[in-house]
Amino acid sequence: MNTISNALTIDVEDYFQVAALAEAVDRKDWHDMEYRVEANTDRLLSVLGDHNTKATFFTLGWVAEKSPALVRRIHDAGHEVASHGYSHQLIYKQTPEVFRAETRRSKAILEDIIGEPVTGYRAASYSITAQSRWALDILCEEGFTWDSSIFPVHHDRYGMPGTPRWPHRLKTDNGSEIAEFPLSTLKLPGYTLPIAGGGYFRLFPYWFSQWGLGSINRMGKPFVFYLHPWEIDPGQPRLDVKWFSRFRHYNNLEVCEQRLVNLLKRFRFTTMSDVLVEQGVLGRDASPRQTEMGTARLLGG
Repeated sequence: MNTISNALTIDVEDYFQVAALAEAVDRKDWHDMEYRVEANTDRLLSVLGDHNTKATFFTLGWVAEKSPALVRRIHDAGHEVASHGYSHQLIYKQTPEVFRAETRRSKAILEDIIGEPVTGYRAASYSITAQSRWALDILCEEGFTWDSSIFPVHHDRYGMPGTPRWPHRLKTDNGSEIAEFPLSTLKLPGYTLPIAGGGYFRLFPYWFSQWGLGSINRMGKPFVFYLHPWEIDPGQPRLDVKWFSRFRHYNNLEVCEQRLVNLLKRFRFTTMSDVLVEQGVLGRDASPRQTEMGTARLLGG
């Protein structure tokens, strides 16, 4: 196992809330869809428990409102709860006013459930882009201290090419600062390749993902890996969408859980706050687990 700590992150949303399937499901019909995120997230909690691994769960406000007991189970198991917004809408299609209202609402829902501040954020579909950088200022104003929304790649739905690839302090347009943990990429000749997880983890051969993530650690850098609960659910309903969306969403669902287990055996993972603290991008008081570990060391534990 590598000695570098990497961030394991779960984006807690259901299959019918994914942007790639939006052509088949209207948001007003979400409450009528088969609800599978709770059972799938519990399955991930079981897998992580079996491997004594902690993760950051970026939880959608809509899901938290419907399943507060699930959020409590995540928190009670020692994982980090962070915000994934409220309605899983692309930020660059929202006004700043709508984004602020949804961000504030989802933060309040999560904090009310776990009884602790929620200071981390990830945008739906990584939709903080050059045209929605203004969202970073709103995050700072609403009390977030770190973010993991920027993918330094070209993509049809997201991406900020040319931005830093490693955890860093980011200065917002209005002069505030926030810690940013960009989604992991590989630098190839003339191209930056996404390799952080999700669809890339399912579509690439497993050996390639393991090699790519290992190469980041061999550079002495941490990577961030993400997965959605629906990605370990091959039994989910098949929606009628265009072939490319169908391929991107449904391919290799049946092997994803075992691939995750293999990854947990190969690499060292913890929460995003823990990694940001270890990297010196956040202060130690930003991570309750880091504070507890530091106290234990002082006490000889």
